[in-house]
Parts: sequence; C-alpha cells; structure tokens
Amino acid sequence: MINEKFVVLMEKYLSNEISNEEKKEFEEMLSSDSNLKAEFEEQKKIKEVLNKMKLKNPSREVWDSYWMGIYNRIERGIAWVVISIGALIFFGYASYEIVNAFIKDTQAPPLAKIGIAMLVFGGLILLFSIIREKVFTSKRDKYKEIQR
Repeated sequence: MINEKFVVLMEKYLSNEISNEEKKEFEEMLSSDSNLKAEFEEQKKIKEVLNKMKLKNPSREVWDSYWMGIYNRIERGIAWVVISIGALIFFGYASYEIVNAFIKDTQAPPLAKIGIAMLVFGGLILLFSIIREKVFTSKRDKYKEIQR
C-alpha cells in the first residue's frame, strides 16, 4: 500500500523541489520497500515519456475558425438582444396606440376600457416573459441531449 507521504515526496523528487531532509527520507523509503521502489521507477519512466512529448501547435486555419466561431456567437447574442428590445418597443408602442384609441372612444363604457387596457398589457408582459424563459432555458438546459 502506497502512503500519501511517499506520493508527496515522489512528486517533489521528480520535479526537483525536494529538500535534503526529504530526499534522505524518500531514499530510505525506497530502500526499505521494493513495492515503493517499483512504483517510483514506473513513475520516473512516465515522467520521462511526458517530458519528451510536445504539443502540436494548431494551424492558422484552426485558429481562424475558432475565432470566427467566437465572433459569430457574440454577434448573434447581440443581435438577439437588439431584436428583443426593438420588438418590445414596437409592440409596446402599438399596444399603447390601440389602447389609447379605444380609451378615446366615447361610446365604450369606462370599466370595459380599463379591463381591455389591463388585458392587453398583461398579455404582452406574459408573452414576452414566456418567450424569454423558453429562449434562455433552451440555451442553458444541461439535459437537452437526454431523451425523455
């Protein structure tokens, strides 16, 4: 069984961050247990292989496509915000004008005017709330790929 102290000392030893006292303790552990010695040799080989590995730098085309994807997402996000604000302003103004024209109608009873005005504004608020919730939920749903 490999203990935590051995693992910590081995990591320090392999990364050349070990003090003289810790180095002596580590070497004593290695000399006293053949399993620890075998584990150390295996980790040393892995470290050598990893040091020889080099990451391949992506080509220019890969970086270009990466940044185009980022720009597209940012542009679309901004576009949806602007469209939403524009639609909200347009429908709000149109509703205001319709309700205003209805209120100016002298033949409609006042209670009906108030009721219809509240119905229109409440409906618009509810409609935009539902649309906003559906859009944001569909984008951030962690389980959208799971079939129900």
